[in-house]
Amino acid sequence: MTIASRPPSIGNAEREQRLANLRSAMPASGVDAVLITPGSNMRYFFAEAFYESERFVGVLITAERTIFICPKFEESAIRAKFPMAAEMAFWEEHECPFALIAKLLAEQDCERCALDPDCSYGHAARLFEALAQLDKPILYGSAASIIAPLRATKSSSEIDLMIAAMQLTLSVHQTIFEWIEPGMKASAVIAEIDRLHRAGGADRGNSFCAVQFGEATSHPHGVPGDPALQQGELILIDTGCTIDGYNSDITRTYALSKIDSKIEKLWRVEKEAQQAAFDCAAIGTPCEDVDKAARDVLISHGLGPDYDLPGLPHRTGHGIGLDIHEGPYLVKGDATPLATGMCFSNEPMIVVSGAFGIRLEDHFYMTPSGPKWFTEPQHDLYQPFG
Repeated sequence: MTIASRPPSIGNAEREQRLANLRSAMPASGVDAVLITPGSNMRYFFAEAFYESERFVGVLITAERTIFICPKFEESAIRAKFPMAAEMAFWEEHECPFALIAKLLAEQDCERCALDPDCSYGHAARLFEALAQLDKPILYGSAASIIAPLRATKSSSEIDLMIAAMQLTLSVHQTIFEWIEPGMKASAVIAEIDRLHRAGGADRGNSFCAVQFGEATSHPHGVPGDPALQQGELILIDTGCTIDGYNSDITRTYALSKIDSKIEKLWRVEKEAQQAAFDCAAIGTPCEDVDKAARDVLISHGLGPDYDLPGLPHRTGHGIGLDIHEGPYLVKGDATPLATGMCFSNEPMIVVSGAFGIRLEDHFYMTPSGPKWFTEPQHDLYQPFG
């Protein structure tokens, strides 16, 4: 259950192209500079997410320059993490890093700066205060509309990393199905899934894990507690890992022995809805149409409509990549056309309040000829892996 052939990490050439794409997109948005702060956007462009603290670290990107900004005493650490940091600007402990950023923007005659959408409010507010103190105030806003489209379409290298992560998680699911038995506590199952992910070569263990039994399956993300599996209970396990930062996220819902026929029927409806969403996905189709395709199946079986229960209480799917949930989304109101390289979860869960829930979650990526599964969907309620 290890990664047979671990795909290579994203190379410098691809990251340089990402920066070039960012610079190309800036003028159309009326932006002269983009400030990237710690988080997945920093990792996307510079291979290292770093971390946000009270001491500001960031990267200022203009048409001509890429300037890494950090406390002077952290210079050696930043250079070790970011070998591409050829140009750096420092601030001392008694100085304001946001005044330094404002000065750099003014020196380059920037008129508008776009800020990493994941930047904390505290840092953003201090930057805006510093910009307002300039003789010629600089306008500011979010870089979301610039960065999100770049990240939405994955390269073949990114997809290969997610294929590896998804296949590892699927193999973990299969091993757990063969191992789990009545009497086991949810915490023990979570610990074993974590161990298997680590042994399989994930960046760390589980990036998340939800193990739900019986009535708890009716709560989409679970409820507090550590129940033991009882004979005849429905099992829902939702887990994932990362490979070089790229996420997997797979849910399986099954039973170890014969259960209520109503559950059996709705399990088949769930599978039908998941397949309908997949079949709807085509290049150019609006994301929201995929959500509607799944809901139409549920409505035809007397479920819903909309978010009414029994039915589907959330969107059909989310984008995935360096963030486990990222845009665009398979949800009403998101009219983004599907394009080659986009990657989505497909999980039109059915919830019967106070009784049970069924979620089958696999992901697909868009190719020029249509969607392709990262993992083969679940076969059967009782034999999930064929």
